[in-house]
Amino acid sequence: MPRENDMMGHNQKFEIPKEMGAWVLNDPNNITIKKKPVPEPKEGECLLKIDAVAICATDLEIMSHGLPAMINGELPFNKDFTFGHEAMGTVVKLGEGVHEFKPGDRVCVEIHAGCGRCEMCRKGWYTSCLNYSYTDRGHKANGFTTDGAFAEYMTNRTQTLVKVPDGMSDEEATLCVTAGTSMYTLDVMGGLYAGQTIVITGPGPIGLCAVGVANALGAEVILTGTRDNRLEIGKKLGAAHVINVRNEDAVKKVRELTGGIGAHYVLECSGAENAINDAASMIRRGGKIGLAAFPSKPVTVDIANLVRNNAYIFATRGEGKSACHRAMALMEKKRFDAKLIHTHTFRMKELETGLKYTRERIEDAIKVVVRNDKKLA
Repeated sequence: MPRENDMMGHNQKFEIPKEMGAWVLNDPNNITIKKKPVPEPKEGECLLKIDAVAICATDLEIMSHGLPAMINGELPFNKDFTFGHEAMGTVVKLGEGVHEFKPGDRVCVEIHAGCGRCEMCRKGWYTSCLNYSYTDRGHKANGFTTDGAFAEYMTNRTQTLVKVPDGMSDEEATLCVTAGTSMYTLDVMGGLYAGQTIVITGPGPIGLCAVGVANALGAEVILTGTRDNRLEIGKKLGAAHVINVRNEDAVKKVRELTGGIGAHYVLECSGAENAINDAASMIRRGGKIGLAAFPSKPVTVDIANLVRNNAYIFATRGEGKSACHRAMALMEKKRFDAKLIHTHTFRMKELETGLKYTRERIEDAIKVVVRNDKKLA
């Protein structure tokens, strides 16, 4: 729920302990709570008291396989590593030179800061930092290459912080990263613009947020999936058409809805085995396919079909080019209701339960949030 007196309490002084509780990754799929020193913000950083964190499917990937998390070029197991990245919190201490924020500010956190000096970072493509995972070269990506948010405190560079509007709940604010990932995929990577038709395959958190973002950008959205209740949420977020692939041939239906020529764009969020081949049959000649899901195993793709149709295909991860700032602007203006994808809330101490709900989709969990209501350790 929104905080009381959100407009008050700025420039507060906070009592900061020397130690905090944090979840750490041991062997694959084994996590425990331990005490760690509260990190000290460096120049250009803020120390945040973590208030809420949304669980991402990538957290499950990291727990099981390590990647895409890496610590100085190695997998993150048994390295005292804290994961979690879709966070919001309260600024409690400023590093040297910080003037953009003040203690008491509520902020959500963009994951990637990059190194700031490689070719990709200089162009704003910091999710593709060439020094990825090497902290001695200045790289920082919370919950991927540096300690993340399943803890009581975390440091962040100021360029990764987005102010949370007064009246927005902590839970909704955590969804800024998911919406930012969708935004980055659609407007930067894909160049989506008003009047185009986009098919979004897979009504998970990114897919559903992408529906809201694409609709807000003026596109006509077609959503495909297997669960009617999630397709209904997609309608509320702005999907003009929904297709249950268990009941209809999605490729045939998309062709029908687009006058036989296909969509401008397919955003693949399902990870299904034949999803890329289906996407290639849904787009028009010269259309685009964006990949935003992790298939569970290698897939076979009909490359010839992509070549024949002059298809543009790309993969995306993260939320570069300040996409979280743009996503938050849409959320603040109520251009789409991100709260619709938040289904469950647990305490931070109950993280393992929240992960189980996410992994097994218990009670059709979509986005599960854990809160730091009580001391973790």
